[in-house]
Amino acid sequence: MKTSCILLAVLLVSLHGGALSKVAYTFPEFQYKETGKNDVMFREVEAACQRGCYGKAGVSKVLCVRQCVSPSCYKEIYLQDLLEEGEVDVRLNSFKGCFIQRYNRSRP
Repeated sequence: MKTSCILLAVLLVSLHGGALSKVAYTFPEFQYKETGKNDVMFREVEAACQRGCYGKAGVSKVLCVRQCVSPSCYKEIYLQDLLEEGEVDVRLNSFKGCFIQRYNRSRP
């Protein structure tokens, strides 16, 4: 058993050229300023979208809500690399920043 584990480890390392490689994913970053006004606006839209994504759960629901909140920000930030179950969403603040920026631009 011990020998087979060592052989498997050697095989895995040799398949990766002698070193395990990390995959770096970059995404567009938007500044998000946490203010009461921004938080309320995002939460209101998010709550409305959650009702529209009724019946979904987990990552599927999160992505449904994000797509509803801002289809253009969703496309720009999430579509190339969708969230996976258990993944920490490090893109959320950037998504919120994108949403607020586009919301403010659309106001008269």
